[in-house]
Amino acid sequence: MSRAHEWSALGTYAQLVVDDDVDDQAALTVATRLVEAVDATCSRFRPDSDLSRASAAAGTWVEVDPLLVRAVDAALEAARSTDGLVDPTLGRALVELGYDRDLALVRDVSRREMSMVGEGAERTSDQRAVGIVTTQLRPDPRLGMWTVLETDLTGWIRVPAGCALDLGATGKAFAADLVADAVVLAVGGSVIVSLGGDVAAVCDDGRTAWPVLVSDTEGPAMDVPGEMVMLGTGGLATSSTRHRRWTQDGAAVHHILDPRTGRPAATNVASVTVRAASCVEANAASTAAVILGADAPGWLEQRGFSALLVDQDGGATRCGGWPGVPAADQPAAIQPADRPTGRRELSC
Repeated sequence: MSRAHEWSALGTYAQLVVDDDVDDQAALTVATRLVEAVDATCSRFRPDSDLSRASAAAGTWVEVDPLLVRAVDAALEAARSTDGLVDPTLGRALVELGYDRDLALVRDVSRREMSMVGEGAERTSDQRAVGIVTTQLRPDPRLGMWTVLETDLTGWIRVPAGCALDLGATGKAFAADLVADAVVLAVGGSVIVSLGGDVAAVCDDGRTAWPVLVSDTEGPAMDVPGEMVMLGTGGLATSSTRHRRWTQDGAAVHHILDPRTGRPAATNVASVTVRAASCVEANAASTAAVILGADAPGWLEQRGFSALLVDQDGGATRCGGWPGVPAADQPAAIQPADRPTGRRELSC
């Protein structure tokens, strides 16, 4: 048996589940305090956050909470492991695409813009789907600047001049890993935590895995059946172009940028779910796979990831023995935000 808690955090939902012999109130206190600390230090949408201060003073060293340094170092490791496909210095590119505030507010602006779009703003169907105008597909000289992003563990960061931080590909995953480890350290037992579908789990000797429902809905309420997988100590994450979407200049765009162009990834992959040793590693791999598109299955297989990819037509490709051990016949402990499903399945 287990005990579950759910609350709103980081612009999404948070879920915490612990075994019933664990002090769940103490676990919840640890979790909420850590998530609040991550929000205060790492949010791109809070002008008072340490991340915003560091970006505003790009080119100079800025003293910040060491928690932000840890989060940025995790993002830099993700950049190295993906050869730069996950880049934490794309904050300005996202702002220039209109993603400069909470997504609900961005969509409000998009709706007003769409009401004023005339025939002259028409795009081809492919351009409308990924929000790319071919004349804008030029490399941005600021791209790849993660290689000169500097940190000091004592609490200092220097963002490259002309850049801004964005931890969208790793921030919630970093927080999920952090919370799971901290709760176990504080109260023991087994724990699983989800922050907007970024899932981290720790299992003690009394539990081998947690049942997780992988589902393609925007939020924790499930309106369609999902695929149940078993997650032991480690992480599970989904990257998708389906939900964080808005319009700019009459064209639909999404939040997963290809660092090689600075624009939303032009990809045949709609979503990727990856299981890995940590949630940060899973999210970095799933983000890179979306960007890689048709090359993603080989990239994931080469690196030994267990993953499920779904293309724009709903076809599913399974890599690395996904989903692994059959799920136990019991209710899901955690229900991630995204459920990739497909009408046809392939193996890679």
